[in-house]
Amino acid sequence: MTVAVRFRRHLRRLLLLLASCCVLSLLLSAYFLFTNSSPAMQLGQSPEPACSQPLSMSPYRQLPYPYPPNPPHTHVYTDPVVLVLVESQYSQLGQDIVAILESAHFQFRMEIASGKGDLPPLTEKGRGRYSLIIYENLLKYAHADTWNRQLLHQYCTEYRVGIIGFYRSTENSPPLLKLRGLPLVLKTNQALWDCCVVSSSPLLHLTKPGTDRGALPGEEWTSFSSNHSTYQAVLHAHAKEGAGAGSGDNPGPGFSIGHQATVVQDMGLYDGVRRVLFGQGLGYWLHRLILVDAISYLTDRKLTLGLDRHILVDIDDIFVGKEGTRMNAKDVKALLDTQKQLRSQISNFTFNLGFSGKFYHTGTAEEDEGDDLLLKYVDEFWWFPHMWSHMQPHLFHNESSLLEQMVLNKEFALEHNIPVDMGYAVAPHHSGVYPVHLQLYEAWRRVWNIRVTSTEEYPHLKPARYRKGFIHNNIMVLPRQTCGLFTHTIYYKEYPGGPKELDKSIHGGELFLTVLLNPISIFMTHLSNYGNDRLGLYTFVHLASFLRSWTNLKLHTLPPLQLAHKYFQLFPEQRNPLWQNPCDDKRHKDIWSKEKTCDRLPKFMVIGPQKTGTTALYLFLLMHPSISSNFPSPKTYEEVQFFNTNNYHKGIDWYMEFFPVPSNVSTDFLFEKSANYFPSEESPRRAAALLPKAKIITLLINPSDRAYSWYQHQRAHEDHAALRFTFYDVISARPEAPAELRSLQSRCLIPGLYSTHLERWLTYYPSKFMIPMVLDGHQLRTDPAAVMDEVQKFLGVSPHFNYSQALTFDPQKGFWCQLLEGGKTKCLGKGKGRKYPPMEPEARAYLSRYYREHNVELSKLLHRLGQPLPSWLREELQKVSRIIHYDTHNTSMYH
Repeated sequence: MTVAVRFRRHLRRLLLLLASCCVLSLLLSAYFLFTNSSPAMQLGQSPEPACSQPLSMSPYRQLPYPYPPNPPHTHVYTDPVVLVLVESQYSQLGQDIVAILESAHFQFRMEIASGKGDLPPLTEKGRGRYSLIIYENLLKYAHADTWNRQLLHQYCTEYRVGIIGFYRSTENSPPLLKLRGLPLVLKTNQALWDCCVVSSSPLLHLTKPGTDRGALPGEEWTSFSSNHSTYQAVLHAHAKEGAGAGSGDNPGPGFSIGHQATVVQDMGLYDGVRRVLFGQGLGYWLHRLILVDAISYLTDRKLTLGLDRHILVDIDDIFVGKEGTRMNAKDVKALLDTQKQLRSQISNFTFNLGFSGKFYHTGTAEEDEGDDLLLKYVDEFWWFPHMWSHMQPHLFHNESSLLEQMVLNKEFALEHNIPVDMGYAVAPHHSGVYPVHLQLYEAWRRVWNIRVTSTEEYPHLKPARYRKGFIHNNIMVLPRQTCGLFTHTIYYKEYPGGPKELDKSIHGGELFLTVLLNPISIFMTHLSNYGNDRLGLYTFVHLASFLRSWTNLKLHTLPPLQLAHKYFQLFPEQRNPLWQNPCDDKRHKDIWSKEKTCDRLPKFMVIGPQKTGTTALYLFLLMHPSISSNFPSPKTYEEVQFFNTNNYHKGIDWYMEFFPVPSNVSTDFLFEKSANYFPSEESPRRAAALLPKAKIITLLINPSDRAYSWYQHQRAHEDHAALRFTFYDVISARPEAPAELRSLQSRCLIPGLYSTHLERWLTYYPSKFMIPMVLDGHQLRTDPAAVMDEVQKFLGVSPHFNYSQALTFDPQKGFWCQLLEGGKTKCLGKGKGRKYPPMEPEARAYLSRYYREHNVELSKLLHRLGQPLPSWLREELQKVSRIIHYDTHNTSMYH
């Protein structure tokens, strides 16, 4: 065989070998590109155990149908509302989630998660109703039926909405759990320790990376693992050897010895939906912190908390305390040193000292030295006045007595060079600020020119996250927070529940969360917290240090007046107060003047609307021996008009002055009639807050007749627009019409949208026992005795009053009047019962069309409430029925 032949054979073999290698290489590449069978990598595992190391994730492999997430610039609109799907209304984790949202002032809607995954409507008029969806139980999301799952995913991808889910292991949980539809494996019931915040996580905003050393609470932890690059660990921890399912030398498939990811984020690379999943509830403090960041991240900062936090520490009663509990000179020096130390972490930090001058130099000799040292360094602190004798202001019903107390305290301040121009004061023992003691507000303004105060009582002491601010009598009232330090908490070892309770509050607990979730925190502390073991100093030094170690927050302190302006810039909606009933809160009743009584609040209200017969109803009610009303107003006559006007800002003391003290609380019925309450947007909410148990009566006539009656009423009072324009011109005015014409049109038409206004009242009086009574105004005019019998039953008033014998029809007046002794009558005034020219047919037809749909909705509402339809409404519905029948008949003729 020649050399040439041998060469050709070897060349062919070499070429075949190379071709085989190429084919094999292509097959291997295709296998790894288009299958999911490569080894899984444990989330959070990295060559280095440090939290600061970036995650080592498996390479991304394309799926048959990838769903890339919408880019941030996609123009979609969603309401800044969170949909929270909970297991039950009372489930602990659900309540914990809601508490975080409420504290952060994030809007939310809570729904019970259904087994099939049914969802409330997610869109409305082309916009998304929710910016984020939270599942208390991750399995409710994973096990939703195909239709609901696809519907939810379509919504999430189209509107760029993320999902947060929680999985909590139980003793019945399988050791390993694969989530349906996701390349994710859960490892349950583990005991973990040394939790790390992964620095490379893009989710972090408030949270600073670090390691929380020690065992994590409980042994029911779940960790996540995946072989897909869409998942990244946010928190991971070490597993305790021999603890939990799947631990030990032979971990299950997809797991390896090392870090266990307890919180993961899904970047949306798998199916276009971004998620953050938690392997426990919110019992662990880092989970609460990460949840706030997850909400911010998944809503693209639409629901987020800024980094600035303002802290003001009040030390109440700086001279008040029993011997042995006050500050000595060493304590004052420690106070100064700590203030200087805290300024390195909290810009401009300054303790704010409250004083009652009467108690200066009333301690031991050493404690009196402490008083003197405080005054020596008076300019190092801020100061605010209490009462001279530390008395509760609500005990002083006479304003002059309050003035005398304040003048004494101011004279003491001037004598000792204490600043008197801070514009801030706090009332001793939580008294007088809320519930409002008007005499206190007036005295503060006159003596101290107070413009800011604070209280923990508005609207209630607990839960603390509901506390708000308000402005009354030009004084800004800020919410005040407690920090676990009270008058009796003096020694660290004797702290209620043990020292660990205080440290727990500081290290991720209640005190930490208060600062985390509130942009402004005013803390109430006491003199006794700064002597002895100096718990106050311990608390705030450790709190500032913990916040600096674990968060990116920037801490500041501002003087109270600047702080108040900033607060109401952040929360302008809180400027107007919502008065509550003081007798519904025992604490409020205890700090309310004994000379005031809730018995002067009405038991029921007639809310209107105007021109439906409310004045006649008012007079008929007053005929009953057990029913009485308010005193007349010099401006609005028999109507107080408290809930719908600026009278509301005068406070409940002003309101109650209109009512007599009932002679018999159980049998006497106070009421008020203000016909403008019915269409008012503010009145239902305000009334329900102050009078939650009041019964509501409304009187309705045909809205077309009501509109015409109002127009004629305005003509009688020489309203310029009513005299200038015809009724039809008024009701049919276009948007570009003159302002006075549009205003008159609104007063004619808007009150007649009965179903809209009734639904608003039902929102705030939803109980079946508080459902408003809807009276037929036409029946009241024709058969008042029958209507008043029904009213008596509704109110439960006794004794029964016989209106048939007490009323008589006056043919000259054209309506029913009260029958007096000797056959005389008492009727409505000259302004009532006027005779008007008939309404033009054109206007009647226009109004019939205008109110048609509203009348149909009213009939549905009354049917739902189990109340009879007024006669005029039945007539209007018959017209609608005839129109529908006519249209149907004509349509059938053409077909």
